Amino acid sequence: MKLLDIVRLIFGNLNRRKGRVALTAVGVVIGTAAVVILVSLAIGLQKNATEQLYGIGDLTQIQVSPAYGQGKEVSSGGGGGGVVTSKTSGSSPQAPKLLTNLTLDNFRAIPGVVAVIPRDYLMGGLTIKFHRLEAGSNIIGIGTDDLGDLGLEATLGGVELARGTVIIGPNVASNFYDPNQRPGQQAPAAPDLYDQQLTFVFIRYDLNGNEIDKTLTYRVAGVLAQTQGESDWSIYMRLDELKALNEWAMGRRINYNKDGYSLVIVKVDNVKHVLDINDQITAMGYQAYTPQSFVKGINNFYLVLQIIFGGVGAIALLVAAIGIANTMAMAILERTREIGLMKAVGATNRDVLSIFLGEAAGIGFLGGLGGVLIGWLAGQGINVIALVYLAQQTASQGGVPPSVAVSTPAWLPAFALVFATLIGLLSGLYPALRAATLVPVQALKYE
Repeated sequence: MKLLDIVRLIFGNLNRRKGRVALTAVGVVIGTAAVVILVSLAIGLQKNATEQLYGIGDLTQIQVSPAYGQGKEVSSGGGGGGVVTSKTSGSSPQAPKLLTNLTLDNFRAIPGVVAVIPRDYLMGGLTIKFHRLEAGSNIIGIGTDDLGDLGLEATLGGVELARGTVIIGPNVASNFYDPNQRPGQQAPAAPDLYDQQLTFVFIRYDLNGNEIDKTLTYRVAGVLAQTQGESDWSIYMRLDELKALNEWAMGRRINYNKDGYSLVIVKVDNVKHVLDINDQITAMGYQAYTPQSFVKGINNFYLVLQIIFGGVGAIALLVAAIGIANTMAMAILERTREIGLMKAVGATNRDVLSIFLGEAAGIGFLGGLGGVLIGWLAGQGINVIALVYLAQQTASQGGVPPSVAVSTPAWLPAFALVFATLIGLLSGLYPALRAATLVPVQALKYE
């Protein structure tokens, strides 16, 4: 038989038994819809969690800090002239692994690293003054002239640091208050600090406990965009300027080749390479942290959730597969004489097998098509309801509203449809083999 004849027979047989095909396909519809809805829900939860996690920092950055050992290795002579190496207790700590300029050069030599940026914090006290207002803030000295190297952007001004200038986070202005404000008096509004001169009063104490002040003026060269991270509340200045201030506060010179940097930011070219480079830095003996490691753990959790949810839907499809097998087995009993007549006029076992497998796959395909459509529509409905509810919850709690609750990627409906068709095909395999192996003479005598 020609392929076109087989296809025509398959559709004709399915069309003759519309009621039975529809009832059998209902189970496939339910199973496929369950797969689409549950997996879409898991994917939506993963996307929502990932979007919320992006506020914990740039995922292409690795924060590296010095490593301080708990013990040091000592050697003693052993029998036969050997050397026995052991670790002593914490009373004899190892020399710390400092972040010197040589270390920074070693980091830059790692493939995939695009920037290595040292940073430091202010060691003394600070009061910031603007007209009659005062504030305190987190001061960060950064070893780059362009904060764009850290992935930061500005809403006002730029991100280039010059001598005598600072770049502030968007929330810094809200720290200012009026020290002379009387009880019950309305607090002043947050000032507009862009392109303004701020007076920084640095404070240190001598050996006798006397306060010593140093006053400097800095111009605000830019205001950063909101990131939901540390930069929102920080003030950035050049590292060499902060170094000079720390030397004044501590009363001694700082040599980064001997003292090391307190923290180094390693910028990687691609998120996919971050964890590998993080492991390389850790193997070098330093403490390294990247938000990407946390995100990976979250993604692994939701991947397991997708598999579990998909498994629940697959169980429903398995039940539907039993229904398809039962329908096809009954069809063989009802059409035994028809099978015998087909074979008598020249149909081969392969032709009969193809017809029955095609009918079983057709039931799976029709059920899968209906399940994909229902699953997608149900997912969109759940998405709308869930987003409205979650938006109300986050608004009352002051959080960031989610952008998605149920997400259906393009591959999921295609996969569900192919999977449902394959389930139907496998379900009809045994009945089709029985039909193909019927003896024509006995089939024609069957009543």
